[in-house]
Amino acid sequence: MNPRDLQEVRSIPLFAILTDDQLGCLGGGEIIEAPVGTILASEGERTGFFHVLLEGEVRATRTYDRQSILLGVNKPGNYLGETMLLLDIPWVATCRVSKPARLFRVNEESFWRMLITCRSVAREIFRSAANRMRNLEGYSQQREKLVSLGTMAAGLAHELNNPAAAARRAAAHLQQTTDKLQSFLCGLGKALGPEHWQHLVAAAQEAAGRKAPDMDHLARSDRAETIANWLNTHGVAGAWDLAPTFVNGGLDLAWLEKLTATMPPASHPDALGWLEARLNLKSLVKEVEQSTGRIAELVKAVKSYSYMDQSPMQEVDVHDGIESTLTMLGHKLKNVTLVRAFDRSVPRIIAYGSELNQVWTNLIDNAIDAVKGNGKICIGTALEDNQVVVEIVDNGAGIPPEVQARMFEPFFTTKSVGTGTGLGLIISNRIVGDRHGGEIEFESRPGETRFKVRLPVRGTQPSSP
Repeated sequence: MNPRDLQEVRSIPLFAILTDDQLGCLGGGEIIEAPVGTILASEGERTGFFHVLLEGEVRATRTYDRQSILLGVNKPGNYLGETMLLLDIPWVATCRVSKPARLFRVNEESFWRMLITCRSVAREIFRSAANRMRNLEGYSQQREKLVSLGTMAAGLAHELNNPAAAARRAAAHLQQTTDKLQSFLCGLGKALGPEHWQHLVAAAQEAAGRKAPDMDHLARSDRAETIANWLNTHGVAGAWDLAPTFVNGGLDLAWLEKLTATMPPASHPDALGWLEARLNLKSLVKEVEQSTGRIAELVKAVKSYSYMDQSPMQEVDVHDGIESTLTMLGHKLKNVTLVRAFDRSVPRIIAYGSELNQVWTNLIDNAIDAVKGNGKICIGTALEDNQVVVEIVDNGAGIPPEVQARMFEPFFTTKSVGTGTGLGLIISNRIVGDRHGGEIEFESRPGETRFKVRLPVRGTQPSSP
């Protein structure tokens, strides 16, 4: 490097404290020029270079959920790449030149030689790398929490949609059925005497107490066709629409003939229409009750999951948290064989319930990914050595040995760029270990991956944030 370039590099704050005798540590570097749009490093790759920005501007972005997020803008005097070289990890961000730049570039060998020979530079680089990782990890942790919240929200929206839609449909049909009921009553008012009304009301009450028959689809269809043809012979309008209600109510042709035998022939269409509307009304009310009941269960699960209206640290039953988490992830578990092996006698523990639910969300969601949404997951609980143990086992392909060694490294992920922060297990490990004095263990082989979360019943109390 010529004297002029050396003086330019030396003017950068990082190297300004070097003495003339120490300038030799810069000998392995070179000055390069980079036009706008040049990518110095891409997220997930290894470049083996350390860059110091002399002129221009470089923007660092990281992909979260396929969305590019700006992490920072590097100005002259800033440097980048030291963290990846120090930790021997791929780049956690993409660095793109946003204004024409001149950079002092050092390869990996020269970088380590510079750290060894220039203690003042090494000290500043170590300090900067620690701060940069701390800031990036803090930001990514917040993103991970949002991912967990997003998973819960997506599951809740999916689970709420079905009962809400069913209740809305039932409510609309209730109005129609009520109008039909009133219309039939008007027609029957003059056609039936007191004794006929007694027979009809008694028959309706008996029909309401019947159970739906246990028949296959073909048998049910045959019975509906028989009843529809019979209704047609009695002048009942819309016979094919009414017949399924009678079948679902457990009524057959003999029962209907017995009823009409007690009624004046002219009243048969309105009497049978009134009976069908009454049975349909009961079915619709039941559907509304079931749908709104399901919505109430989901709201209860959300409150349990987030420990809404409750203190952050309290006595909790791990089973409640697991069940509320399973409810939140219900849309992902549709084709998964889920086995519960709970020991309900395990004691309650003092814990941050909502944080533990974040752990259950992460581990169960990972298990669902491992079985590709169509396998077997077993969740068990037990008491071992005065610890509550929660075990989550899946029959997926297993975790490769080279991946197992790096499971708890910050930002390490096997997912494609932009689909994972690489902090799910790190955060879970800290919640269990640092916050609750427990530990997470795992073992994996093809066809079985087993995670164990150990939480102390007594002893170490949860730590403050």
